[in-house]
Amino acid sequence: MKLHNTIASAAVIALLSAGAAVAKDALPKDGDTFTKWGDADGWAIYMDGAKGSCLAERQDANGNILQMGATDDKSLGYIGVFTQADIGLKNGKGNLTVSIDGKMYEGPSRTVAKHLPAGYQGGYLLANNPVFIEDVMKKYDMVVSPGHANSFNVSLDGTFKAIEAARKCQSELGS
Repeated sequence: MKLHNTIASAAVIALLSAGAAVAKDALPKDGDTFTKWGDADGWAIYMDGAKGSCLAERQDANGNILQMGATDDKSLGYIGVFTQADIGLKNGKGNLTVSIDGKMYEGPSRTVAKHLPAGYQGGYLLANNPVFIEDVMKKYDMVVSPGHANSFNVSLDGTFKAIEAARKCQSELGS
């Protein structure tokens, strides 16, 4: 079973790395304008009408910020994880590894979207892996490891309802 999980994790990491190059410019970034669309179970839902995309965002009890959405072309989903703690990322460069219920997912970090408060470090993980999306929706805790050091926990409370609301926002934009 452990070998199966290791092989599956390696396949996911390869998929995420390939997807990151394709969708690099499709993630939230400085200059994007987000308008509040609504709320869902403690999450704020934002839309970017110019790009035709929506994202869900929540700050947990430890001050960590989690974002979820779909890339501009809707081919990949993403999750952004940000913290005020010094996690060793230099100029927004590095990799983030997350563990959800023992399953590992990895992706490159990038600069924080402009609408977040100053002082946050973190990055985005891209996926079209239904297992990853299901884990985010149905699990309650995620361990984030930038460069396999300085790990921190992020609550996944309310992700199911937040993803459903972001999908509704997306459908209202006609995408």
